[in-house]
Amino acid sequence: MLAQELRENILEGDLSGLLLHSADEDFPAEVARLLQSFTNEETINTFLSLPEELQVRTFSYFDHVIQLGIMEELPKPQISNILNNLESNERVAFFDTLDGVEVTEYLNLLNDKNRLATYDLLGYPEKSVARLINTQFTTVRKEWTLGQAVEHIRRFYTDTPAANVIFVVDNNGKLVDDLAIRKLILNEQTKKIEDIMDGFYVKLDIQDSIEDAIQKFKEYDRVAIPVTNSNNVVMGVVTIDDVIDEAEEKDTKDMQQFGGVESLDLPYVKTGFFTMIQKRAGWLIVLFIGELFTATAMAFFEMELAKAVVLQLFIPLIISSGGNTGSQAATLIIRAMALKELSYRDWWYVMKREILSGLTLGFILGLLGFVRLAIWQKMGWYNYGEHFNWVLVALTVSLSVIGIVLWGTLTGSMIPMILKRMKLDPATSSAPFVATLVDVTGLVIYFSIAAAILGI
Repeated sequence: MLAQELRENILEGDLSGLLLHSADEDFPAEVARLLQSFTNEETINTFLSLPEELQVRTFSYFDHVIQLGIMEELPKPQISNILNNLESNERVAFFDTLDGVEVTEYLNLLNDKNRLATYDLLGYPEKSVARLINTQFTTVRKEWTLGQAVEHIRRFYTDTPAANVIFVVDNNGKLVDDLAIRKLILNEQTKKIEDIMDGFYVKLDIQDSIEDAIQKFKEYDRVAIPVTNSNNVVMGVVTIDDVIDEAEEKDTKDMQQFGGVESLDLPYVKTGFFTMIQKRAGWLIVLFIGELFTATAMAFFEMELAKAVVLQLFIPLIISSGGNTGSQAATLIIRAMALKELSYRDWWYVMKREILSGLTLGFILGLLGFVRLAIWQKMGWYNYGEHFNWVLVALTVSLSVIGIVLWGTLTGSMIPMILKRMKLDPATSSAPFVATLVDVTGLVIYFSIAAAILGI
């Protein structure tokens, strides 16, 4: 209902009706979502007509293309107001999208405190926790009563997602414990903070990666986790909503790369036609060139094919068996590595497991192939024995399937681990890439076994 009302208000240009809902916590996100369903020009123009207070609350929900378009249209005082009122992690996320000259230009529009903090956070690696921290965190002392703590929070802190958890620190700002805000409300106000502490807390180091943060949120089911430096001094806090955004972005990128597409910078519906072609063409060209080697392999065995035309019947079966098992293995290993279940150091464990899996799966498929040939022969649907004994043909196909499935599982499982060892993204070992590689080598295996068994 709220979304429909907002859409009608926006389309009618009724800002007074729009602002009736401004107290709603989800209001800025709803406005941004609706605006981004328009064209970029319409989105920017509508945003510029909003009151400044609403512009600040809505800005962080837009993608970086819209954000930059907005900044190009605003006067510098208004840009300064928006940037200085963003939460620290949202401000850093905006600066991450800029080039060197633009970073300098927009840094000069920040106040001294925000400029120094932003400059410091930008110095950390792009995928480190430092890029996500919100510096508006809530701290109390263990010797305070709950009543004193509540009054302190009311006076000095704003309503942000980071305020759902408070952090107990000592006189030097070092982390002592963390407490859910509900504990302050549900306990007697005369109690001291130390009376409700349990001495257990979860934290992240400022040098940790975003993947480390995602893993800790999953493991401990927290809504906010403090980030400390090497001296255990609290530097900021990471909240679950920011981690979910990062996890979604990472998963989307991995899925796109695994499907043989360069990761998109914008949502599908916002990506231009020629940009989409560019993102897809690169991998398709590489895969096409790879598949050309399949024709080369078949040409190399041209004489064998001429002697045993029956072998051509099973080329699609052979190729698909290897490609499917290779893609399957790659999917399982990449996901296991993403969930920290495996690392590249576990390669020997994975290899042993995949050798057994490949042989077992290959035997199952090979047996099905053998039975298929036997039935067709007995039913008289195809006489494989006119030039060759049908048993030898069936044995050739079955052993080839076993070899190719084994090779596919090893290739699909080892390539992601090799890429990880080389500090590359395992997701780039896409399913099409693995399938293409197994296609070419699978033909070599097939014709080599055929030459040995059939004597061609």
